[in-house]
This record gives sequence, C-alpha cells and structure tokens, in this order.
Amino acid sequence: MRRKASLILLAAAVFCTALSPLLRWYAFPRLAKIPPSQYQDTVLVAEPATLVDYGTMKAKKVPRLTVVQTLKGDVAAADRIERTADRDVVVWDTLTYVAGPDGKRVSQIPERYIFDAHSQEPVHATGESVDGDAVRRDGIEYKWPFLVEKRDYAYFDAQTRTSAPIHYKGTRTFHGMEVYYFEQTIPWTEVALPKKLPVKGVTADSVRKMGTARWYTTKRMFWVDPVTGAPVNGEEIHKEELRGGDLLPGGGKVTAFAGHVKMRPDYVDAVVDLVSSQRTLVLLLTSYLPWGFLTLGLALLALSLTLEARSRPTGPPPTARPVVSGGP
Repeated sequence: MRRKASLILLAAAVFCTALSPLLRWYAFPRLAKIPPSQYQDTVLVAEPATLVDYGTMKAKKVPRLTVVQTLKGDVAAADRIERTADRDVVVWDTLTYVAGPDGKRVSQIPERYIFDAHSQEPVHATGESVDGDAVRRDGIEYKWPFLVEKRDYAYFDAQTRTSAPIHYKGTRTFHGMEVYYFEQTIPWTEVALPKKLPVKGVTADSVRKMGTARWYTTKRMFWVDPVTGAPVNGEEIHKEELRGGDLLPGGGKVTAFAGHVKMRPDYVDAVVDLVSSQRTLVLLLTSYLPWGFLTLGLALLALSLTLEARSRPTGPPPTARPVVSGGP
C-alpha cells in the first residue's frame, strides 16, 4: 500500500514541478494582457501657470491650468489589425486637452497608439498618428511593459514625434508602494503647432505663413509600478514658446505655456488603488503560483521518497528451508 501511495505522490510531484515553469513562461505571456476595450481618464493641473494672451501676444500668469488626458480602446480596429499582425493588439485613441482657468481650450492633441497587448511594443499599422499626422513610434508610451527592468527605455514624445531615452533613476516608495522612478528631458526643439488653436479664425498654417514657430522643452517624471508597468504618478515641467515672425513684435519670442504639471491628488489615489489590485493578478502568474507549485512539488517528492523507503523490508532476508527428498 505504501508503495502505491509513493508512486501517486511521485506523479503529483512531477506534475506540480512541471506546472511551475509553464505558468511563468507559457501562461503569463498569454494571459497578462491589456484589455482592448480599456477606458481611462486622468486630470493633471499646473498651479500657477503662464499662458500667452493672444490679444496682446504677451505672457501672463494664471492661477491654474488643467490638462485632461482620456484614453479609449478601439476594439473593432484592434480586431482588424490582429488579422495581419499575428499577435494580440490594442488600439488606444487618446486626447490631451488643455484648458485655461476659464475652462476654455488652450490646445488639444489627439493620438492613435497601436501596440502589442502583452509586451507594449509598438505595432506599426495604418492609423498610427499624432494630431492627424502619421507617425512611426519606437519605444513605449503611456505604459511600461509588465515586470519593469531597472534600465533605461525608449519613450515616445508626442510633441517632437520622436523617441528618446527615459532614464531609470532608482527605486522609491510612493503611497506605500515600491516603485521605479524614471526621468526624461527633451531639450528645446521646434515642434508642430496644434491643428486646433484657441483663437477663432487662426490656424496652424496661417501662423506658419507669418514665419512664427513653436518651440518646446520638458522634463518628464514617472513613478512606475515594477510589476504591472503602470505609472502611479506622473509630472512634467513643461515650457512652450512662440518665436519669430510677423506675429511677434520685433520678431522676438513669448512664452506660450509654462508650468509644473502634476496629477491631481484624487486621481493619484484612484490609480494607486487600481494598480494595487492588478499587481496581485500578475504576481499570481509570475511569482506566487510558480513558486508555490515548485515548493509543493519538492515537498511531494520528499514524501514520496520517504514512503518508498519505509515500504522496503528492514530485517535480514528469510533463510531458505532445505528441501528433503524422500527415498525409494
């Protein structure tokens, strides 16, 4: 009976030990994915900020500037692209809407971001764009991959339409979570004017024809959960200028927008709560279950060997009784 039990335990040990790497290296890449229908909005504020007054073309201080970022998954577009991409794809339509203290639009930049649902690598397909202009992204945007590494990543900047390194700056504690802190600085660069400007009747083309250019620089900061790859906080020290041309007296320059943009505290709390729940699911597939099954497999193997050893006889082998043959 012990021999039979030890064989059953041995089979269970082999099963649990084999299941451990399967969960980590086979199930995890196939189950941990961004849902194609995701919707999310985030509100950031700059208090105070500097804006250009288009009536006088001079910079002025304002008490608050609000940035609303919305993100919406396009399921139909993702299904269409998946037919030729041979992978699970997510299509995000995002909008960065900047409003002044009176609630009126300062600028808005729409984007279409297409990426792999698990790795977050860009998937280049028709429709990939920023403010209506076709782009070809390299690197990540908005989200890091699952299981973030302590290294620099290429991060796409929507203003310049290019990618640049975003640097890992160390591990920190944020709202009780261990996070990785990243920084990216974009030096002064001439960038395109938004297609929609706040002044009625003034277009990006008309401003360009007057010889006026838009320049931009920013310092971008993210606090990223290393398990899910989701930023739990983000800030930017942002500055834009209009330079040269007939629009500015004497062909000089004026600050169009400047401010330290921070995520609103109530949105920080909501994001931290959301990420805390999601990281448990990722840890189940990458740590808790694989290590748990491996530990269980080793325990079952030890128990199987113990039962096998106890099932064997411990005394000396029985002495064979001599066979006596009878005479005639």
